[in-house]
Amino acid sequence: MGAGQSRGSNVLVVPQANQALDQLKYEVAQELGIAIPQDGYYGNMATRDTGAIGGHITRRLVQIAEQQLAGQSGQSR
Repeated sequence: MGAGQSRGSNVLVVPQANQALDQLKYEVAQELGIAIPQDGYYGNMATRDTGAIGGHITRRLVQIAEQQLAGQSGQSR
């Protein structure tokens, strides 16, 4: 499967988010010292590496959401 293709039935609510998520994936992989294949095929990557990237992306997204929620609650006063 190439970059941006998916077998799942997940549909992005904001289609432009796909580019931002890909950018986040590359940033996290670089921070972890993991090389992402240029052809977009992840079949040759270790499960441990792909799991680490996914876990760090999730942590980062939760952190961003918490910061946004904290900012919204602070403004409503």
